[in-house]
Amino acid sequence: MKFSIVCFFILLFLMGSRSIVAQQLVYTPINPNFGGYYYNGTWMLAQAQAEKQFTPNTSTANPYATNSLQDFQSSLNSAILSQLSQKIISQVFGENALKAGNYTFGNYEVNINPETDGIHIKIQDNSNGGQTSVIVPFY
Repeated sequence: MKFSIVCFFILLFLMGSRSIVAQQLVYTPINPNFGGYYYNGTWMLAQAQAEKQFTPNTSTANPYATNSLQDFQSSLNSAILSQLSQKIISQVFGENALKAGNYTFGNYEVNINPETDGIHIKIQDNSNGGQTSVIVPFY
């Protein structure tokens, strides 16, 4: 009995309800690069320029320009550091491993200390005071 009453109300609701109408949503891009209206390009460029906060430093000619001598010095420094790192790795992990302590290779002073999380290697350039440290973990 209760089931038939519920079915009756559902049937009455379905018959009395209006038909549902929906419309299709269509995305229209704003950027002309993606198919938007081509006059939007100037508006988008104006908005980007208004929001731009970067102002280039025009007081110096070119801060990134280097000369041949600086390039050679940088290249030589990289080569020395590369050979130094290969030598340290082969001597720290090879059969005749370096013991903890301080070592000097040209202008570079290398300090090797084993710690709980790995081997701590500190390299200091005595010519300009720059330094770096690397921790090589144990495996």
